[in-house]
Amino acid sequence: MTDDEIICKALTILSKRIRQVELLDSSQTVRDYCKLNIATREHEVFGCLFLNNTHHLIAFEELFFGTIDGAAVYPREVVKRALFHNASALIFCHNHPSGVTEPSRADMAITEKLIKACSTVSIRVLDHIVVTCGECTSMAERGLMEVSYA
Repeated sequence: MTDDEIICKALTILSKRIRQVELLDSSQTVRDYCKLNIATREHEVFGCLFLNNTHHLIAFEELFFGTIDGAAVYPREVVKRALFHNASALIFCHNHPSGVTEPSRADMAITEKLIKACSTVSIRVLDHIVVTCGECTSMAERGLMEVSYA
């Protein structure tokens, strides 16, 4: 098997496991899923996990693509996709091709804008995960967001 075939198989297995989980009460599986999907990209990719009201995964989408050090993210488009999926909650993720998982000021600013935009239509933002090949940083776990998985 090639590396790409192994990664594809791993994504399929992880995706099935996430859909079978009754409640996403831990971010480890989510971090692994995000890492497998976007960590190795050479440019920034902003993705979103769309969840129902019991935090089952409805869908994962890569919404925005950027350059090596940034991607434009539009709250209106995020809300449109969330409404399309009839999502009750969201988890954002994006990669840092630089290998540094520390959220930037821009990351924190867009997260705040997204939380406000989503709250206007009663959609909760549970986390924003910064991904690299080596590790992931959960903004919720770092106390950079006022959220909970409960």
